[in-house]
Amino acid sequence: MPDIVSGGLSTVAVRMPSHPVTRAVITACGFPLAAPSANRSGSPSPTEALHVMADLNGKTDMILDGGRCECGVESTVVCFEEDTPVVLRPGCVTLEQLRELYPATGLDPGALSKPDMASAPASPGMKYRHYAPHARLVLLCEENTNFIDYVNSQAQNGAGALCFDEDIPLLRVPCVSLGSRYDIPAQARRLFSALRELDERKILLAYARLPEKSGVGLALYNRMLRAAAFETVII
Repeated sequence: MPDIVSGGLSTVAVRMPSHPVTRAVITACGFPLAAPSANRSGSPSPTEALHVMADLNGKTDMILDGGRCECGVESTVVCFEEDTPVVLRPGCVTLEQLRELYPATGLDPGALSKPDMASAPASPGMKYRHYAPHARLVLLCEENTNFIDYVNSQAQNGAGALCFDEDIPLLRVPCVSLGSRYDIPAQARRLFSALRELDERKILLAYARLPEKSGVGLALYNRMLRAAAFETVII
């Protein structure tokens, strides 16, 4: 396996996409494909063709539009180097679902904590700062009323909010919504579009709620930690 495929690591990830358009491309090629994400390194991942156009216009020969991503966050990465499977990057195939098949499936500590800057990440998306908008993103650990009061108190500093639909009537700052606070799959589908919207609206500082660490929420938690470069505030 050439280093350009494995990123210089001793492992390589293999997957079969669920999207029918991507499967048709693989079938037409007749050989395995190795490909990076269709965005600039470190920036929010693309979840529709317009995002790819924004990042790579003029740098690629063709953009194949298969519609918006169904899940919204990248695939779950599971490492089988040891006897026990370990999730390196959580995704829409959740840790709970994997444990139904492999009860001992673990979660790599690097999925939810700052990586060792001296060593290479074990999987894409495990860098210190990744999926990040130009805006500074700060994650708040709080109760509902504290989030509203804290963000409103920062209005004079030009802050904005990455919030839920239910928050918008209560906030006095520019808002970008992830969707309803009760619909975590919808938040996952919306996350990267919302991060891009922060920059489109020229919001330089945005406060966001820290998601729950269960189900698909674990994938959201992972992506938002890295988009915020692990900057969190307890209020």
